[in-house]
Amino acid sequence: MTLSRRTMIGAAFAAGSIALSGCAPAQLARTAASTKRTGSNGLTQLYLLGTIHSTHRTSTAYSLGVLEKAIRRAAPSQILAELPPASIAEAYRSFRETGRVTERRSQAFPEYTDVVFPLTRSLDFEIIPTAGWTQEIASNRTAALRAIQRDSARSQQWAEHIAARRNYSRALMGRGDDPAFIHTQEYDALVEAAQTPYQRYFDADLGAGGWTQINAAHNALINSALDAISGQGLTAMITFGSWHKYMILRALEGRKDIVLRDSRALFG
Repeated sequence: MTLSRRTMIGAAFAAGSIALSGCAPAQLARTAASTKRTGSNGLTQLYLLGTIHSTHRTSTAYSLGVLEKAIRRAAPSQILAELPPASIAEAYRSFRETGRVTERRSQAFPEYTDVVFPLTRSLDFEIIPTAGWTQEIASNRTAALRAIQRDSARSQQWAEHIAARRNYSRALMGRGDDPAFIHTQEYDALVEAAQTPYQRYFDADLGAGGWTQINAAHNALINSALDAISGQGLTAMITFGSWHKYMILRALEGRKDIVLRDSRALFG
């Protein structure tokens, strides 16, 4: 599939003309049908890759080069990305025309600007936007958190939140950028403990940007994207910030049409 075809599909997502839920529309079905089928019995072979965003640029263990090799080993037909549907058409357009991804939201994620988009030149896969974020949600969350932090009546809640984050940092013991550790249940348990006060105390204040709500939005898009390729035996990869990983895994638990692969195998 050519880049221009990918761009057309990305534009359709941004315009809302491709529905990810329910039956796959004809255009998306043709796209999936044109890619290689690698799964057995029609099951989607699925990798969940936790990313570390800007830290990829400074890490040796989980550098952008290491990430690129992992994606090449998986050879996915689709990458379900932590990008909102509204951003994908502009991201594709800027990459096609300039060789750089200049779309604002995408620029926060070097895993996409420096690895995933450039890999579309040599690998045959689609980038499917599956992030529930909008700029309005992000702005509202920032404002709400500032108000909570300044509220003396909630100082104990904020202190518990900060303490949980500190405990997490201590428990990492220098393993926070090790992909072999990131893709373990131990890591997920540490993240969940770190997020528990934040989720318990602040969910209601943060609205659509709360931890429960935003992960539900991400997972609705992820599951809809998986619905669209269900039964076709394709290989797909979910790439989200590693803190979202345990929430995504829970949302995938009821699916009978996937085989969840061990992402640690991608790192040698």
